[in-house]
Amino acid sequence: MTTTLIHSARLVTDGVETTDAWVRFEDGRVTATGVGAGWVDADTVIDAIEVAGEGAILTPGFVDIHGHGGAGSSFDDGVDAIRTARALHRAHGTTRAVVSLVTAPLDDLARRVGEIAELMATDADILGSHLEGPFLDPAHHGAHEPSLLREPAAADVKRLLEAGRGTVRQVTIAPELPGGLEAIRLIVESGAAAAVGHTSADAATAVAAFEAGATILTHAFNAMPGIHHRAPGPVLAAAADHRVVLEAIADNVHLDPHVIKLIFDAAPGRVALVTDAMAAAGSADGRYDLGAVKVTVADGIARADDTGSIAGSTLTQDVALQRAVHAGAPLVDAVRALTQTPAAAIGLDAQLGRLAPGHVGDAVLLDAQLQVRHVLTGAPVD
Repeated sequence: MTTTLIHSARLVTDGVETTDAWVRFEDGRVTATGVGAGWVDADTVIDAIEVAGEGAILTPGFVDIHGHGGAGSSFDDGVDAIRTARALHRAHGTTRAVVSLVTAPLDDLARRVGEIAELMATDADILGSHLEGPFLDPAHHGAHEPSLLREPAAADVKRLLEAGRGTVRQVTIAPELPGGLEAIRLIVESGAAAAVGHTSADAATAVAAFEAGATILTHAFNAMPGIHHRAPGPVLAAAADHRVVLEAIADNVHLDPHVIKLIFDAAPGRVALVTDAMAAAGSADGRYDLGAVKVTVADGIARADDTGSIAGSTLTQDVALQRAVHAGAPLVDAVRALTQTPAAAIGLDAQLGRLAPGHVGDAVLLDAQLQVRHVLTGAPVD
């Protein structure tokens, strides 16, 4: 048995901050928590203040349910690229991630979700795949190749889900497309989460999608109608439904800081801070591929060459935490949006997203300025 103990930290978990806290890990799982000096010695003892300074903060490991790459590598480019990108994001606190795939031909997508299913057998930090396409609205294609978009025929949806062998965690879909609501039902029946996104849906159509079983709004406000006082759109429909988690890209590009705060206020406990990161995250400005779309990154902002649309981000989740807090979100709420809420959105909150006995021992130690100082990755998810 291998034991690790971290003490003298501001523990932020479950929406609560506890000062002078300690957490004990055994064989990669949390076994005990407490405050003060009542901890028992361990194989490895980490003094949070020595590592991260006064005001050191300990949180659960971050969970990203929507990202496309980093460190110059795209998740669409196979196992080695996935591992390269994941190493970059792990260093920034993202201990577990869903691998998001952009729109591609069905044969390619089926092959890729199968590869990700195989990768999960050896790489415990991979939680499964997210199909962000091809069942998207051409009018809101964003950085997806319009010629590859298609209506969600039941046979195509089933094929991709079956290719993932139970590891597809999320599918983004425009519910107004012919067959959209039935596709949502098929996705949910498979055990995956259906997400409304890249859509022209009005509020009523979004409500119908949520009634059909969709439980996520893909990158709220982006690639969908905005809020109008006579046409509230999918964002307010999602905020009003307590079953729905709203993804937010807190990079101050996809969302203005005032809007970041608005999302937290409108949907307390139901915000998932995602990166939507593409290959340029943690890498230099320049030219990149995002699936079939050519992208140029300048000053850290990625845009599609042909349309000028924002093409993912160069965000990491520690920076998302910093920007959410700077926007006015309370620290405990911002941490929940990186941990417990995204884990719950894909059905893994019984194991991930909390530093509580029995949970996987993923943890991030940050300094008072919310810079990552130490990352601990625990046991595989059962």
